[in-house]
Amino acid sequence: MTQSIPFGARSTADQVLAGVDLTRKRMVVTGCRSDIGLETMKALVANGAHVIGLAQTQEDARAACDAAGTRATPMACDFADFDSIDSAADSIRDLPGPLDAIITTTEFGNLYVSKRHRDIDLQSVVDYIGHFALVNRLTKRVRSKSGRIVMVCSDVNANHAPAEEAARDDLGSRHFYEPLVSGGRAKSARAIYAKELSRRLAPRGVSVNSFDAGFIRAAGLEEDAGWTRRLIGLVARLFTKSAAQRAATAALLAASPQVAGISGENWSNCQITHTNPLLTDDNVGCRLWDTSEQIVFAIRAANRIRVQAAVQGRAAVDRPSLIGVAD
Repeated sequence: MTQSIPFGARSTADQVLAGVDLTRKRMVVTGCRSDIGLETMKALVANGAHVIGLAQTQEDARAACDAAGTRATPMACDFADFDSIDSAADSIRDLPGPLDAIITTTEFGNLYVSKRHRDIDLQSVVDYIGHFALVNRLTKRVRSKSGRIVMVCSDVNANHAPAEEAARDDLGSRHFYEPLVSGGRAKSARAIYAKELSRRLAPRGVSVNSFDAGFIRAAGLEEDAGWTRRLIGLVARLFTKSAAQRAATAALLAASPQVAGISGENWSNCQITHTNPLLTDDNVGCRLWDTSEQIVFAIRAANRIRVQAAVQGRAAVDRPSLIGVAD
């Protein structure tokens, strides 16, 4: 029986890791410039871990790592650019020794302007698929028997679709992955992916869990001169959490001995939740995985074609023209 976790909605990342020695632990935190990412990284570093902090640019990653401490190493990883993803994965895989944890904390909708193509939210697709590609390349470096992978997923309770409907669609069709990867339901895709990844990594003893990031505390409401907006801000504070509180579940799942061995669960406020029927359907998880692999393959193939075309175009420019030259 799972032991009771003595933490909740108002716990902070530092509180859930109080007294935990993470010396000689190596961990990866994506989205390290975001509020959850930065607070998670700070708590891990403060307890002795060496954290590789990933952000969209090297400058962003360096700023976050400087704020976290000397045991944080910055690395650029733009999840809209598969070359950047591959470069980061190669750099991490070249490091000596295994990884003790991978924590994804990039938050939906915070990084890019949402764009749509044929009713597909491209930002949501990029955000999920990019992390799918990175984490899958790093899983073999995660320490067996004790390694952990933590996936942010936001509120999957409010974003579920009927599992039987998703399972009826053809693999690879837009109608299958749209409800799982696009729009508001993109927030469920990482939770479903984490569940399937936990099943695949179970033989190695690697724990994989997802967590609800919670609501972002709105900035500036209390500063507005209007009394109505100040009142709204005061009420909103009752239902929102600080960055340190929102990072607590990520820190707990990444490093606390109190959750050792727990895998395949979705968490909120440092507690296991039982919310989304999609998370209990192995068929949906397998099909999402297969479809995601197809998307990754298609993106990589398109990138190769683009690079080849660019090389051929430069060669054509550099090659002397024979038109008009006399025999």
